[in-house]
Amino acid sequence: MPLPVRTVPTTPFEGQKPGTSGLRKRVVVFQQDRYTENFVQAIFTAMPAPGPRGATLVVGGDGRYFMTEAVQKIVRIGAANGVARFIIGQNGILSTPAASALIRSRQADGGIILTASHNPGGPQNDFGIKYNTRNGGPAPESVTDAIYEATCTISEYVEADLGAPIDLATIGTQSFDGLEVEVVDSVEDYVALTKSIFDLELIRSFCAANPKFTMLFDALNGVTGPYGRRIFVDELGFPESSLDQCTPLEDFGGSHPDPNLTYAHKLVERVASEKVALGAASDGDGDRNMVLSHDWFVTPSDSVALIAHHAAACIPYFKRNGINGLARSMPTSCAIDRVAAAKGLPVFEVPTGWKFFGNLMDAGRLSICGEESFGTGSDHIREKDGIWAVVAWLNIIAHVNQTTPGASVRSIMLDFFKAYGRNYFTRYDYEEVDADGAAKMMARLRALAAGEDGGLVGRSYSGYTVAKVDDFEYTDPVDQSVSSKQGLRIIFADSSRIIFRLSGTGSEGATVRIYIERYDPMQFELDTQAALKPLVHAALDISQLEAYTGRKDPTVIT
Repeated sequence: MPLPVRTVPTTPFEGQKPGTSGLRKRVVVFQQDRYTENFVQAIFTAMPAPGPRGATLVVGGDGRYFMTEAVQKIVRIGAANGVARFIIGQNGILSTPAASALIRSRQADGGIILTASHNPGGPQNDFGIKYNTRNGGPAPESVTDAIYEATCTISEYVEADLGAPIDLATIGTQSFDGLEVEVVDSVEDYVALTKSIFDLELIRSFCAANPKFTMLFDALNGVTGPYGRRIFVDELGFPESSLDQCTPLEDFGGSHPDPNLTYAHKLVERVASEKVALGAASDGDGDRNMVLSHDWFVTPSDSVALIAHHAAACIPYFKRNGINGLARSMPTSCAIDRVAAAKGLPVFEVPTGWKFFGNLMDAGRLSICGEESFGTGSDHIREKDGIWAVVAWLNIIAHVNQTTPGASVRSIMLDFFKAYGRNYFTRYDYEEVDADGAAKMMARLRALAAGEDGGLVGRSYSGYTVAKVDDFEYTDPVDQSVSSKQGLRIIFADSSRIIFRLSGTGSEGATVRIYIERYDPMQFELDTQAALKPLVHAALDISQLEAYTGRKDPTVIT
């Protein structure tokens, strides 16, 4: 006998348009009667053919407040829409990269990931829901547009009566009429994948021979704590003291789980005071990373370029498969472009959003990529992967030390700069600014880019002359889809760049991001902010940001 299903009349909610990483709102918004149900039903309505009937879906999230309640809603609504099998992380826990890996390894039809990524959690903070397709990556715009359309026209949703909530704590399969729910170890499949990619034996041998090499991994009370323990302690042999804040908490311990110099200040302070050789952090859902040492901070732009430089020589996955191409998001520094040129590899510049990398990976054209927003990854999955990046650094350090004993994060980066020069890079974030003011600022910049009021080309600011201005537009080389208005770029005569974007990752207001970059072929150890100060002044002068937003100082500088 099939499960009993009830139909619930409903009406649309405004503003349920998924951004680059799904729908993110305050928890209290998702807790409104029918709000979460509407969006989940819209996902099933818009699922690519053949749709939800008979499908297998992976479900899990970063452990934030409201997650387990949302899992139960998804199972009930999914069962009523004909989903045949759910694969769920134990206690609902799955990092975003682990969910992508599970979708791919189990050949699932997609997955629903419950996260607001690096945003704060807890009853008064953020929650999020995003849909990943069967390649394991975030849904493309054609699918998110269909989801949004469904939210605008929804008149009812359906849910099955399972008799009792799903037991999320017990590993194993629970069977219902026409439905199976498998609860899996949240970490096991991901660890197996990691062991197939990296030379863990080389890392273990290096650490055993160099007991003074210390590591500190800070999960920021997010989802990667259990993953870090299994890999860094159980597999690689680092002591338990190498871990900090590695218990996932619903509110991330009241902190902001964003791995940057501002929000991961505890890690930064400990790495400096304890002279740690490799410090690392990940964000709430595990797809971002930060790497540093007691005497060097590795920018995300430099990190992906450095990994691309070394990967084929020391990481088994790339030794086996080769490197098909490299890519970066448009605002990310051009350091990886220099690696691609030196190695004769194609390089792609895409809009912000990991789904743009996924198309290239599926077409066999891309192997390693990154975003300046602390996201790094490869074609082993279709999401950025924080733990992957940290293990890649360990693999590279161990490899370089075979020929250069005593090589450190600092010395490895300086050797890289000697080969390629240095792209000094910073990002200024102005979070939760007035959305109307930010939109007016961007409209003015776009008008200047179009040549109004004399335009910007030929003008000089802080000694830099504008050579080109455009609003970045991307034509996907695989499916020919076009993404426009992806960021206002100002390129100067010496190749320095200033980029302005409005970000869609916040839950309230607007976030203005300003990206600033300058290439130096000779000087590698300048203070980044000092090196870029004239361009920062130029950016503020050109944008008139304070006049439009009322904000004088950025929330975060990275």
